[in-house]
Amino acid sequence: MLGDDAELTAAVLAAQDGDENAFRTVYRAVHPRLLGYIRTLVGDPEAEDVASESWLQIARDLERFSGDADRFRGWAARIARNRALDHIRMRGRRPAIGGDETELTGKPGDSDTASEAMEALATGDTLALIAQLPQDQAEAVVLRVVVGLDAKSAAQTLGKRPGAVRTAAHRGLKRLAELLSAAEAAAEAEAEAEAEADAAGHRGGNAHGSGHAGGSVGDRPELDAVPPQRGPRQGRVTSAGVTQSCVRTQKDM
Repeated sequence: MLGDDAELTAAVLAAQDGDENAFRTVYRAVHPRLLGYIRTLVGDPEAEDVASESWLQIARDLERFSGDADRFRGWAARIARNRALDHIRMRGRRPAIGGDETELTGKPGDSDTASEAMEALATGDTLALIAQLPQDQAEAVVLRVVVGLDAKSAAQTLGKRPGAVRTAAHRGLKRLAELLSAAEAAAEAEAEAEAEADAAGHRGGNAHGSGHAGGSVGDRPELDAVPPQRGPRQGRVTSAGVTQSCVRTQKDM
């Protein structure tokens, strides 16, 4: 174990001995990713409540836990999943996922899908896109990439075989990449349309201004209506080839 995992393991052991600061360290390390997983199950409005229930059980049962950081993440995920499923059964539905995606931008655990997933999960509106995946794929992606579980731990959490979890995660990531590409293409098309509309408005504004420059004071935009010339000393030529009167004042000198 190296780095963050070693620190988390040490914090879990200290928390089991009653160290409150160590428990806060465990909470800060695990909660953001755990909350992201819970949102996959119950949606944003109720995720915080389910997370609170999960942490109450984690704190209550911590003395009975045995293992390192990897096992702790899996254990916490199983508790969170059970609390979320209880919540769903009470509501009788699987809600759509909403809310921001900041929980998904942290460093994931090492796995054979992490490099693919981080490229996809770093994009905005990710939770809304994950909501479009089948439930098994959504859970597999979040457990493997966000929570950082390996295939075996994720399989234990979901009650499935590791091979089934790998397959679901792979399919979910592939579909997520397709959804992201479609979203990016739509955003680019919208930006191009806005740019064209702005350019058209700018050209229209210039044409309107040139029409006024060609006439005398008042509403006379027609370029073909050349005003009478008073003589070469009092005239000037505009960029449109229209001669108009230009009386010099002391301010203009």
